[in-house]
Amino acid sequence: MSYVGPDFDPPQPRRPRRGPLTVALAALVPGALIGWFVYEAVGGPGDSSGNTASASTPSSSAPVSPSGTASNDDKPPGPSPLKGKVVVVDPGHNVTNFQHSAEINRKVDIGTNWKECDTTGTSTNAGYAEAQFTMDVSHRLKAILEQQGVTVKLTHDGDSPSWGPCVDQRARIGNDAHADAAISIHADGAPVGDRGFHVILPASVHAGGADTRAIVGPSAILGKGIAGDYRRATGEQFSNYIGDGTGLVTRKDLGGLNLSTVPKVFIECGNMRDSNDAALLTNSAWRQKAAQGISEGIVSFLRG
Repeated sequence: MSYVGPDFDPPQPRRPRRGPLTVALAALVPGALIGWFVYEAVGGPGDSSGNTASASTPSSSAPVSPSGTASNDDKPPGPSPLKGKVVVVDPGHNVTNFQHSAEINRKVDIGTNWKECDTTGTSTNAGYAEAQFTMDVSHRLKAILEQQGVTVKLTHDGDSPSWGPCVDQRARIGNDAHADAAISIHADGAPVGDRGFHVILPASVHAGGADTRAIVGPSAILGKGIAGDYRRATGEQFSNYIGDGTGLVTRKDLGGLNLSTVPKVFIECGNMRDSNDAALLTNSAWRQKAAQGISEGIVSFLRG
């Protein structure tokens, strides 16, 4: 009920009546304790209706910030800062390429020259194929990036297509996706004793249908970041046979780089023909580290 009117005097609270017991106690008990006995005798403070009211208790509501507003600690996390970013991952080669020699040997224009559509790739001496390795690492990399909100597209997924795709099509997939970054996963087939990994950067090419001038700078930033994070995550050394100890190589003879219009690099994760590197490349726990290192380099690039 609400009271209106300037002249209205609200009812005054009734004072609790003091019975004989209360009066007697008041005469006997020191003043400091009278209040306590009175409270107990009448059952607590009275409201305007004569009913007793319970003492107030602390609120059990959400915590309050120093500004007096509700705390944000219990709010769900906001959207990932990488949401909307697109990365194209290209698993090098295809495990069924060896069954399609006519198709993969067909030449395609890569701007600077004509080159085979694709190759079979290499393998360890024990028969672990490069295409198996690249697909495994690509799936691991995809999962890590997606957990951070990135949209990831693979150029192929083992059985789709059943061979290839050709190197020009691999580049086109990244271009059509307007990828923020693209990477092609490989492992090398160098002589025994050659060890380590290297990242391949696109050279400045402007020939035929190839024009990498706009992506050379950002691709170099992407590649350098990946090289540093990959080395730290895996413990693998920079290549001892190419790149002059920098872990970086620039090439203009790779269609996947020449025809790209988005920042893109290749990574040769190790030498499958060397027993020391092969022991790493065939180890699933190490491949997870490889994917982690690559992902960290990509994420750093995406965040600018």
